[in-house]
Amino acid sequence: MKNIMLSTVAAITVLVATTASAADKEECKAVRMSDLGWTDIALTNTTAEILLKALGYEPTQTLLALNVTFDSLKRHDIDVFLGNWRPVQDIDYKAYFDDGSVIPLVTNLEGAKYTLAVPKYVSDEGVKSFDDLAAHGDKFGYKIYGIEPGSNKPLVDMLAAKAHGFNEDWELVESSEAAMLAQVRRAVGNKEWIIFLGWQPHPMNVNMEMTYLSGGDAEFGPNFGGATVRTIVRKGYPEDCPNATKFFTNLKFDITYENTGMNMIMTDGMETTDAAKKMMQEHPEKVAEWLDGVTTIDGKPGLDAVKAELGIGQ
Repeated sequence: MKNIMLSTVAAITVLVATTASAADKEECKAVRMSDLGWTDIALTNTTAEILLKALGYEPTQTLLALNVTFDSLKRHDIDVFLGNWRPVQDIDYKAYFDDGSVIPLVTNLEGAKYTLAVPKYVSDEGVKSFDDLAAHGDKFGYKIYGIEPGSNKPLVDMLAAKAHGFNEDWELVESSEAAMLAQVRRAVGNKEWIIFLGWQPHPMNVNMEMTYLSGGDAEFGPNFGGATVRTIVRKGYPEDCPNATKFFTNLKFDITYENTGMNMIMTDGMETTDAAKKMMQEHPEKVAEWLDGVTTIDGKPGLDAVKAELGIGQ
């Protein structure tokens, strides 16, 4: 009897595991991801998109501001967001986590950074902390360069509170990642002083000499904006789409992988899709990890489908 019971339990366990891997609802075929216009998310989103298509899904990316991304997850207009940077987003979007509107799935990147930075020639002149900035307002033109509106809230709040000695003369210039970096390149080319929002992973860390500023713990967290990045999903997604959820849970990156892929896009001029495919072709071991226990939309082995469709993971 004991052996029969154990066999029954084992059979049920296998059945549940098998069912879970292929039990995505029909609506799960469309996987809706948010894109902020950041190159790191473009790389990770496109990596997911390529693999999901090979698995029979129909993924899409929609360009949204950060605040709109959280609202869209809450309204079930978006399913997945791969760019939940912590701790910087913890305070501003705490309510979404508290009420269960969004579900943290996995930390997809460790060792990231996200805070204000200056060119090295500026830090060599003694500007190494947030508290050093206000005294040199004339050299900086009383401007701080950020990215798209909705992603700069720590800086907006900092200037509104007149923290670190800032006053009403200071202005936050909001644009986009590409526009901000173009401004930084112009300033560096002319050896002008500039303050900008920097982060890692990003080719900026290898393409120019820059210094992350200390003293911004209140705005961006300790350790020079030391961060982790999580994948978050809408409420109900893990229950509705267990196979897709398994895939996104497996989908983890590292700093070197993202820096290399982003450099292909931003420095070498490769299309994002080509860069994502090339990175996967060069790292088949990661592809195998990402597809471990994942099936196609109709329940067939996921890695086999990717190999057949894309030649990735050979």
